[in-house]
Amino acid sequence: MEGYSSYFQSSSSSPGYGNSWNFDTFKNFRHFSPVVQSHLQKVYLTLCCALVASAVGSYLHILWNIGGLLTTLACLGCMTWLLAVSPHEERKRSGLLMAAAVFEGASIGPLVQVAIEIDPSILVSAFVGCAIAFGCFSAAAMVAKRQEYLWLGAVCSSGLSLLFWLQFASSLFGGLTSLFKFELYFGLLVFVGYIVFDTQMIIEKAHHGDLDHVKHALTLFTDFIAVFVRILVILLKNSTEKEEERKKKRRN
Repeated sequence: MEGYSSYFQSSSSSPGYGNSWNFDTFKNFRHFSPVVQSHLQKVYLTLCCALVASAVGSYLHILWNIGGLLTTLACLGCMTWLLAVSPHEERKRSGLLMAAAVFEGASIGPLVQVAIEIDPSILVSAFVGCAIAFGCFSAAAMVAKRQEYLWLGAVCSSGLSLLFWLQFASSLFGGLTSLFKFELYFGLLVFVGYIVFDTQMIIEKAHHGDLDHVKHALTLFTDFIAVFVRILVILLKNSTEKEEERKKKRRN
């Protein structure tokens, strides 16, 4: 949320901003052609369907304990298959996206199950927080000038590479608590940046005639899940630490 607030603060300091920032900022939506607007509606509608399918996958894991390595591989397989299929086969690609979402939901099912066992409100808070963050940063990317935040792609790619090497080092030398926290919060920052970058990239591609709403929804879906998982882990970690502190106080 700091990035979102800083965006408006920086905008408010620009010349001619005045007190009418609402109109001057959100009139940027008018710059989208009807074709781009229709495309964005399809993208976010498909994204919502994928999130529902992911929730179904998590529920199936809770029922039958199906989440694990196989569902992760199945998710990656469906995504690869989707990208290989021609964009003209819309129904097939939409089905593959929903299948990938179900498998992804089953893959994070064990984490979701832990959250439900500890405190179901944590799961709700994580989803609501992720949805608000996603909506705010995605909206910020929409109302900004075209291509204004495309530079974030290089920064986020570098951050993702750094995360990979940190995890590789952790697997070799053992994970430290401080390093785990850094990976968690830094990873959250990276994928929030990807939300802004991917939103503007989707808009830019739509302006140039790329109207593959299934592929674009897949991109935003992976961003949403990455942010959701990290927020959920942070909330679970904080809840566990608070519970341990309470137990120590009771003992003393």
